[in-house]
Amino acid sequence: MTPIAATQTTSALNWLSRAETWLDTKGKCAWIAAMILGFVIFWPIGLALLVYIIWSKQMFKNAFHSTSQGPRQCHFKTEPTGNSAFDAYREDTLNRLEEEQRGFEAFLERLRAAKDKSEFDDFMDEQAKKSETAEDQKW
Repeated sequence: MTPIAATQTTSALNWLSRAETWLDTKGKCAWIAAMILGFVIFWPIGLALLVYIIWSKQMFKNAFHSTSQGPRQCHFKTEPTGNSAFDAYREDTLNRLEEEQRGFEAFLERLRAAKDKSEFDDFMDEQAKKSETAEDQKW
């Protein structure tokens, strides 16, 4: 690639990166508006934006949930309201809900593990039966 072509490619990527960042800061509505505008101007542009939105999962990003594989944690802005009784009640309720969520997620994990173990045991039983029938057929 020639230096001029490399500069033009870098410039185009920089522009696209800035446009993506700008759309991200404006939110989902900006992505939808850009896609609709793309369809209005020239339908392949709108289609390309739709594919990119789905591929990059732009529409499914949620500001309240972390992107880690661990349990989802909600991050609410908890500014004091000035009413200490309500603030204490809200804090207790949020702590209780977080504890219930952790307990439920632990229950689901145990349930998945039990299901996986059951499926694995069934698989091993099938394999043992197959090997027994293979042994019987040899003799």
